[in-house]
Amino acid sequence: MLKDNINDLISFMVVARERSFTRAAAQLGVSQSALSHAMRNLESRLDVRLLTRTTRNVAPTEAGEMLYQRLSPHLQEIEQEISALRDTRDRPAGNIRLTAGEHAMNTVIWPRIKPFMQQYPEINIEVTVDNALTDIVDERFDAGVRLGEQVARDMIAVRIAPDMRMAVVGSPAYFTRYGIPQTPHDLQQHRCINMRLPTKGGLYAWEFEQHGEPLQVRVEGQLTLNCLPQRIEAAEAGLGLAYVPDDTIADSVAAGRLQQVLTDWCVPFAGYYLYYPSRRQHTTAFALLVDALRYALPGKTTG
Repeated sequence: MLKDNINDLISFMVVARERSFTRAAAQLGVSQSALSHAMRNLESRLDVRLLTRTTRNVAPTEAGEMLYQRLSPHLQEIEQEISALRDTRDRPAGNIRLTAGEHAMNTVIWPRIKPFMQQYPEINIEVTVDNALTDIVDERFDAGVRLGEQVARDMIAVRIAPDMRMAVVGSPAYFTRYGIPQTPHDLQQHRCINMRLPTKGGLYAWEFEQHGEPLQVRVEGQLTLNCLPQRIEAAEAGLGLAYVPDDTIADSVAAGRLQQVLTDWCVPFAGYYLYYPSRRQHTTAFALLVDALRYALPGKTTG
């Protein structure tokens, strides 16, 4: 009886988390019919309905959600202890889930996890690329990557990149036709390539600073793109001015495809940090990844 309850409760936790019998059955390695039968038996033994089933999806009832929230921390602790036990072997192993924005993934995360995974073949890494400010606790990520100013104070933050700087760029043909802006306020008279904020839904206001005084300018233009490479390509094509990290356009500027303006208004700011909850116990595999991503100031080592 105890064994059946434990097995069925674990199955219930996976169904409640995935909200799908199909995905849950695949993770548990059982058939959908067997999983559905186990859930009915569990509800019968507990004498309470835990799941609401429709033809398209499944969701916890109020009682089911309460049970899921109460058991979830304990299940995470069990998974962490099992991972820690596996780490006592000669070769570290485990699963790590990260979330990062597009630029951070391309410039910081991806170049470092490639050699890391070759060094530790039994550590599995899942990275979700999302420019939104993801809640890593609610979404069950082990860690996230954000700019330093965006990391919540109750998180542990590890610097993984140097300071950043933004750049306003356009094609030589664009500037020949429309002129060169002398101050950020002039951008309101130019065609600018906008980016929509994934969290709040509004358009991103371009941020500048001079002599310690910050300035935000809301720009307008024919084109709005959330993909960084396409914003750069659009600027090269003369479709407008782009506001992008300066490391992404260095080659284009050197080749003469883009011209950088308003450089005195684009000052450095805190770069990317890896952040994670302070209260969560992490595995050896996670600690190794943190060390691999950790940024070393020039002249210093990460040891």
